[in-house]
Amino acid sequence: MIILDDLLIGGLRFVLDKVASAVDAEMNDADRLREDLLAAQMQLELGEITDEEFAEVESEVLVRMRELREQRGGAQAAGAVSLAGGSFGVDVTFGGDDSEGGSRPPRPPGE
Repeated sequence: MIILDDLLIGGLRFVLDKVASAVDAEMNDADRLREDLLAAQMQLELGEITDEEFAEVESEVLVRMRELREQRGGAQAAGAVSLAGGSFGVDVTFGGDDSEGGSRPPRPPGE
């Protein structure tokens, strides 16, 4: 009887953890927030919501997006790298002495 209870509780805990993870991922998805904002804009244009209702939705979405950006910035400052946004940029600065007397020939691809 105790083994059955342990299995049932363990299984229930596993399922609830998965549900909590899915909800957290859904709430913290910037693409989902953008979709919510676009849906509210469409409702406004179709006359389904008022300007005040749209402003409320917009402010909530923008606050949540700002929080996500700050969280990601903190994670990146701690050494984590996130490529979830789909694009990233790289800033490169070349330092060196330009007085080496000549220029280098370009390297062939693959070197």
